[in-house]
Amino acid sequence: MLFQVYGSNALYQWIAMIGVLIGLILLNEFARRTKVGGLIMFGAVPAVLTVYFIAIAVGAASGAEWALKNQTYLYMNGWFHYAKLYAALAGCIGFMMIKYEWGIGKKHWFKAFPFAIVAINILIAVASDFESAITGWNTWWKSSEGVWLYGGWHNVMNGIAGILNIFCMTGWWAVYSSKDKKDMIWPDMIWVYILVYDVWNFAYTYNCLPTHSWFCGVALLLAPTIAAMLWNKGGWIMNRANTLCIWCMFAQVFPLFQETMADGTTFFPWATISTQYVGGTAAMGSITAGSSVGANPTAMTIVSACALIVNAVALAYIIIHSVKTKTNPYKGEAFTEFKYYKDAKARADVK
Repeated sequence: MLFQVYGSNALYQWIAMIGVLIGLILLNEFARRTKVGGLIMFGAVPAVLTVYFIAIAVGAASGAEWALKNQTYLYMNGWFHYAKLYAALAGCIGFMMIKYEWGIGKKHWFKAFPFAIVAINILIAVASDFESAITGWNTWWKSSEGVWLYGGWHNVMNGIAGILNIFCMTGWWAVYSSKDKKDMIWPDMIWVYILVYDVWNFAYTYNCLPTHSWFCGVALLLAPTIAAMLWNKGGWIMNRANTLCIWCMFAQVFPLFQETMADGTTFFPWATISTQYVGGTAAMGSITAGSSVGANPTAMTIVSACALIVNAVALAYIIIHSVKTKTNPYKGEAFTEFKYYKDAKARADVK
């Protein structure tokens, strides 16, 4: 069992996770299907929230009680959360520019933007994994948001897996608008990449966001993957950016929806923790920095090892296939013989 989703709160936990999954799928559809939907979700809403975040920062700096007690300031004030939100938002805006052929979105050189912004997002997570390893090697340490994290080899393995995952992205220059203008299509980003990315990213959230991973490591990863596998082939990366940005905005404003405090208390019964916390929420209050008491890193080690293995295998396949076919998988494409690629390419407006 990866999560502590048994006992009296199990029903709440499953309902909340499924609710988040459905909500993300629906909001992604709202954002991708029309220009108005996209501009609302990735223009108007982030603009209002940016003003809100600045107001909180200014208020807290001046000692205003309302800001110092604000849940965003208390529980989501670390560098990672803001970096992830605005990096995801940059991706959403850039993908819309390609999809609708706005400005530089029509330029050939801008086709490499999706690779670049995804790589940046991955490196942010890799840095967070390595931070945990360095700060708390085989010991507990408390993050700036007051979450107990346990560092170790699992962080190192998954950090390396993230770096490998960057090189598993192929066909950088083969990015198109869909014929119906609903999606940005990246045909060579097929189910092979989607699955190895999901394994890596799940391991990251499990290692570094263990009190949030039930939602951002399960529901958030499933939402774009379900869409890409069933009705939006070739559009996974845009789905991923959209749902990630939407979730980050929600979680930044309402962190208590999923939060478990360092002492084990929660505001809602659906807050969920991973199995690294031996004894569950009742024992979290006894955790002390620099100790290993009450920690079980087994599951983190297993999922991180899986992430490293599947990404290494995927990259090895790409290298071997490229040598055999004498092609460059980054200037060209690696998965053209796959049915998923062909279905995705059929949706693309290739000019």
